[in-house]
Amino acid sequence: MVVAEVCSKCGLPLDLCVCEELDKEDSRIVVRLEMRRFRKPTTLIEGLNTKRTDIVKIARELKNKLACGGNAKDGYIVLQGDHRDVMKDRLVSLGFTESSIEVQ
Repeated sequence: MVVAEVCSKCGLPLDLCVCEELDKEDSRIVVRLEMRRFRKPTTLIEGLNTKRTDIVKIARELKNKLACGGNAKDGYIVLQGDHRDVMKDRLVSLGFTESSIEVQ
């Protein structure tokens, strides 16, 4: 007998669970440019819920798609370079709603 894995949040089997999708819809994401040392531009993504979404996985996917360096720490994703113009499309492709993303 095979026992299906159960989500700890909603109690549904993992193949039917939609907790992560609902969390992506509820989040308010702000993408902004920040100048670091020696006038180096960095793209800062904030507003992701670290308890409900895996920001390390999201940062890894964004770094691979944008061919840049960066990291995820303290609830922020920091990417090297100015990627504000393509960030909204990339986050929508990862499952976030377009209305919850604000680019500054």
